[in-house]
Amino acid sequence: MSMIFFACVVRVRDGLPLSASTDFHFNQDFLECRKRLKVLSSILAQYPSRGTAKGHDLSIHFLSSGDIACMAICSSNYSTIMAFCFLEELQWEFAASYDTTSISLASRPYAFLEFDNVIQKVKCHFNCASSSQTKANWEKIEEELKFQPPVQLQLEDTELLNGMTNGGHAGVHVEVVPTYRMQRVTPLGILSLVLNIMCGALNLIRGVHLAEHSFQEDHEGIGNVIAFLLPFLACVFQCYLYLFYSSARKVKTFVLFFSVCLCNVYLYGLRNLWQIAFHIGVASLSSYQILTRQLMEKQPDCGV
Repeated sequence: MSMIFFACVVRVRDGLPLSASTDFHFNQDFLECRKRLKVLSSILAQYPSRGTAKGHDLSIHFLSSGDIACMAICSSNYSTIMAFCFLEELQWEFAASYDTTSISLASRPYAFLEFDNVIQKVKCHFNCASSSQTKANWEKIEEELKFQPPVQLQLEDTELLNGMTNGGHAGVHVEVVPTYRMQRVTPLGILSLVLNIMCGALNLIRGVHLAEHSFQEDHEGIGNVIAFLLPFLACVFQCYLYLFYSSARKVKTFVLFFSVCLCNVYLYGLRNLWQIAFHIGVASLSSYQILTRQLMEKQPDCGV
């Protein structure tokens, strides 16, 4: 029967299992495949981001991105495209639920036990869905696999463990394909970027000019130099947070915003109230844009 039997999320650097579906399969072939999946999970860093380990009756598919990898055991006649649609769906769900810090700090197996229910739900959905029901995501994954085919392994390859190294794959470089896609940039977002760049440039020019004077004549002005250069760095990072996905975005955004506010208050005297209000206003607009630009919503017919 064509279906997904088992799925799990593991940490790439050491293969630590973070969450897994509940399985009720106890035949020998499946248990052997589970052992090989465990071996493969511990050496994922050797392989590109997508791969398939083919067996006679069962196959293992994996999709890694950043700190985590999603893995699945499917029947060998299960569609490879559908398997990677499933793995990408899992990756979306996990990325939306946990940040990189909590993943890095996990010290025990199955630390995210509550995610097991999500895996089970998505697995059931894909076992019941047809390719036509996931058409939008199917076409996207099909195109990606044509452009970058998954590395092909044999299940027997993953038996090289217990200190043994697979020389045939040791030289394969790690190539992580980001799967986090942000919503489209809005006109207001572009405005915030332009204003942020302008504020950053003003802070840098004033800071460098003041630094030349302070280091030559007035060493007490170093605090003012720092108060100009810190908002410059904050503006740069605000632009980065708006354009690219990052974990703990909310915390980073508030830290950057309060840094800009405190530095501008400190500079009262070198800047008038209107100038301070302008810089804080731009920082507020940028922070709002960062917090409202989320990961791109998934296609409705690919959801659960």
